[in-house]
Amino acid sequence: MVDLLLVEDNLELAGLICTFLKKDGFSIINVESGESALEFLQKDVAKIVLLDIMLPGIDGFTVCSSIRKNHNTPIIIMSAKVDKEDKINGFTLGADDYIEKPVDIDILSAKVSALMKRNYELKAKRTIINSGDISINKEANEVYLDGKLLNMTSKEFELLLLLVENASKTLSKDYLFNKIWGVESFSENQTLTVHIKMLRDKIEENPKKPKRIVTIWGVGYKYEEI
Repeated sequence: MVDLLLVEDNLELAGLICTFLKKDGFSIINVESGESALEFLQKDVAKIVLLDIMLPGIDGFTVCSSIRKNHNTPIIIMSAKVDKEDKINGFTLGADDYIEKPVDIDILSAKVSALMKRNYELKAKRTIINSGDISINKEANEVYLDGKLLNMTSKEFELLLLLVENASKTLSKDYLFNKIWGVESFSENQTLTVHIKMLRDKIEENPKKPKRIVTIWGVGYKYEEI
């Protein structure tokens, strides 16, 4: 995992940003295209994405939309495109902030620090997640349904936690499989299907007509609060 993924094709600017943010204590990796950014996020995790808009190949707006389909990763857009419509488009596609170029490094660092605190330091303190009559204790790796402790394997727990923490968002099968079993795993995607079935058997009132873990045909699954 890296703190920051910088998507910037201007190497001089990228070098400047990397130098200053590293001095502020952040780990950072720079890629020069949207394709490289999406490839990185398929294999690894970044706590925050710093995203330029005018990139070779697919543009930053497309990258932002693609990231938001499968990730909750905070996104800060940095762009010389400063029209109101561009900013609205960025926020509509899921950006958390929009900074105009030329970038003020001090302001960028402050915004990164604020996002880190809000999205990670505060969340780290939340060890209990409640979703209707389901309660997940992240610290103890325990799941309760109507106050009754459920018997779950470690992979079932990890999968349920990932789904619940991304409630109402469609997560692709590849994303779920790679996050839980890893891209280097010798398991097959059928493993995911089996684990989804086992989870449904444990938390759904009617596993054959699931209301919590919903199948999005051709894509993956979505967890719904009920």
